[in-house]
Formats: sequence, C-alpha cells, structure tokens
Amino acid sequence: MEDLYPAGWTLRQASKSVRSRKISPVELTEACLARIQTYNPKINAWITVTRESALQQAKALEREQAAGHFRSPLHGIPIGLKDNIETAGVRTTAASRTLAGNVPSQDAEVVRRLKAAGAVLIGKCNMHVFAAGSTSAVSYFGPVRNPWNLELIAGGSSGGSAAAVAMDNCYAALGTDTGGSVRTPSAMCGVVGFKPTYGRVSIRGIVPLAWSLDHCGPIARTVDDAAMVLQAIAGCDRLDLQSVDHPVPDYAAAIGAPVSQFRLGIPPGFYDGLQEDVAHAMADALALLDKLTKGSREVALPSILDTGAGSEGAVYRESIGGRLAGGAGDGPGVNTLAVDYIRQWRKLRLVRRTVDGEVFRRQGVDLLVTPTIRELPWSIEQELTRLANTGPRNPKPGNTRPLDDYGLPTITVPAGFSRSGLPIGLQISGPNWGETSVLALAYAYEQATGWHNRRPPLPPDAKVPALSRTAAAQTGEAVTR
Repeated sequence: MEDLYPAGWTLRQASKSVRSRKISPVELTEACLARIQTYNPKINAWITVTRESALQQAKALEREQAAGHFRSPLHGIPIGLKDNIETAGVRTTAASRTLAGNVPSQDAEVVRRLKAAGAVLIGKCNMHVFAAGSTSAVSYFGPVRNPWNLELIAGGSSGGSAAAVAMDNCYAALGTDTGGSVRTPSAMCGVVGFKPTYGRVSIRGIVPLAWSLDHCGPIARTVDDAAMVLQAIAGCDRLDLQSVDHPVPDYAAAIGAPVSQFRLGIPPGFYDGLQEDVAHAMADALALLDKLTKGSREVALPSILDTGAGSEGAVYRESIGGRLAGGAGDGPGVNTLAVDYIRQWRKLRLVRRTVDGEVFRRQGVDLLVTPTIRELPWSIEQELTRLANTGPRNPKPGNTRPLDDYGLPTITVPAGFSRSGLPIGLQISGPNWGETSVLALAYAYEQATGWHNRRPPLPPDAKVPALSRTAAAQTGEAVTR
C-alpha cells in the first residue's frame, strides 16, 4: 500500500488505515480534492465539488476517530454522488438546464445512510442529462470524458461517477441504473459497478427516469469495495414504494467465499455481434470461469418485449415544467396511453416473479455470465455529431437493459483490455436477492486476473480535445459555471 498515494488506495485499504489511525479522514479528503483539482478539468466528472462541507464532515469524523468511535467501515471515506441523487443544501441538477439551480431541502435516503455510516460526501458527479442516455456526452455541463482516452465517451448515464472512481477522485461513488447506467460506464472506465436486486436499495429522493426500472448501486475500484458501500445503503425504506423488505446479509462474507460449486449459464444472444477485442476477452474469461466453477451451459431467458416503463419519468418532468423539448439541457417527452402502460407494467411484474424459476431453477444454473457491453467506447465528437445530424443513436442490442427488466443483481468487473488499451467488462448476474453469490464469483474472477489493478495512463498536463462547433452545440460546454 505504501507505494501508492493515499487517493490511490482501495476503499478497504483506506478504511483499515483510518481504523488504525495511520491516516485521518481530513488527509484522505484533501488527497481526493487534490486529484479532483488536477484531473477534473480533463475528464469533467464533477458538476459540484463540495470542498468546504466535505472538509467540515472530515474534521468532525476525525474527532470521532481520535475518540475511538468508528461508525462503519466507511468512516471518513470520501464518496461521490451522481447528480440525480438529492442532497440537502447542495444543488441537484441531473445534468440539465432545467434543474441547474435546484437545491433540495432533504437528502435522498441513500445519502442519509451514507452520512450515518460516516462517509465524506465530496461532490456531485456529471452524468447524461436526466439519466436518459448511455454516453454521458449530453450534459448541460459538458461531456464526461473517458480517462483512458479523452476523445471517447465514458459511458452513461453515470459516466461522471465511473470516471471519478477510475481517476482516484474518490474511493467509490453512487450511480443509478435504469438500462445499464451503473454498469455501462463502469465497464468503459475499467472499474466495478454493481446493480443490486430491484428494491434492495432505496430510490426515494432520486430524480426518476422510470420508477419500475430505476436502481441505485455502487461504483468502486474492487468487488470488495463495492460490497462495503452496498452494505451501507441496502435495506428497506418504507417511504419508498419500490423498496422491498428482505433481509440484508453480510456482504463481506461473500468476499473470498468458495465458488467451485457454481454452475454458470450462458445466454447465447448476449454474445451476438461482439467487437473482435470484446469477443477475445470473453473467450478468455469463460475459459477461466469454467476452471473456477463447475462449468457453464447455454440457457434461455424469458422475453422482455412490451415491458417498457418509459412514460414514468415524464410524470416527474411534467412536475418541473411540463413536457421538455429535446436538447442538451432537457429530457425526453413521452406520451404513452394508460392502457399500454398498465399492460407493460403487468408484464414486467410477471417476468420478475417468474425469472428465478424459469432461468435458475428449471435450467439448473446459479449465475449468468455475459459481456457487459458489445463494443468499445466511441468518440464524443462522433456521438454528438450523430445527434446533431440524425437524432438519437441506434445502438446494437444491449446487454445491460434486460437485467433491469428482470430486476436481477448484476455486477460488471474489468475483464481485459482492447489492443488500443480500452477496458472491457464482464457481467455476472444472479437470482433475486442473490447478491452474495454474485459478489463471490466476481471477487474470485477479479483476484484470478488482476485487471482491476491497471490505472488510466492520463498525465496531469493532458490536453482536452476540442469539439467541433456542431458537436459542442449539443452540450452545455460553452456555459460559464
């Protein structure tokens, strides 16, 4: 650990150092703030950095440390928040022009839980506007840039959270996931992203995209770190209509647990149309996983046609100003007939109720393994120019959205790099409430490969590529902050 600067430690290493008084919460916070000051002008991962309040929190937690009081393993640990998660007294913009001046009066439930656990909340992370996209290129505050190549997208919609963690700006961050928004940017930025079972983590106080699909989960450098954050935020919230009262296990017990008994399911459709480098990485990953476990077999997954819930976010957007037109500062307007919505909602509930039996019990597997995304990150210029000329991008079928429909706990872990040095992600999913099994296999794979130890080779004096006028017009890049 001594050969790394403090901001480069894992969350587990930082936690142990705070507990043993080798370092203070203030020193950890100052180390992260210094990284933000150096690298945020390049990656644009933060919308609001709460420097003063973070240092105040850290000083209070340092006093508790001196008195021998430690709230949890997150005591004194700087953590970021996606900017659609409400924070009392700190603006919450969802990367939109509409909410640029929005200052909530209450914390989201996950924020309350992090504060109770002793986390230092260091700022609000940039994202795709209203979480309605998978690139984080479209934001009133300018695009998030990939730390591995500043010309490329960081993935979305939690792009700022993933980029911040990858660049050692914080030890972990929260993201939200409706169609892959925790896992896509985590895979593209080379970090770990975990979407827990639907209803496991409260979404009360989070700007909604679609309540029936919205999840909140941790982004971190390691599987162990993600488990530590999940422990703090998991559990029933009776004021959240989506929350489920299900016992919360000790996630730390999954770290290092045996995995040789697991039988793995491979849904073949998730492997169609992979870019060459992704296909090679997946072949290597499956060969290793077959050695670590009882092996793998092909499985079929239930249809998720007509399970959409896209109209739900429109209810929120209507409350803040009516239907919003397209553009960098606005969210999409949706008009869905009530009868269509109810039909989709019932289909979604049925799929979630039956998926465990149809997939895991009937087909005799314990976990699913798939690529996280099928292609490598593309350029911000390409994405924004496409939006300007032809409208929304028409991507290949995604590997992340189905797991939101099923509501299954799903993690992405680094699984190698392309020939051009870009991260590739492996996705592991389990049955409802099967987070411990997912964590166990993800940790075993992570430790057997070591891909998570690589850091983006971004120099402090890196030059930010300029966008064309056409591309820049699709963002808020010219806005004076």
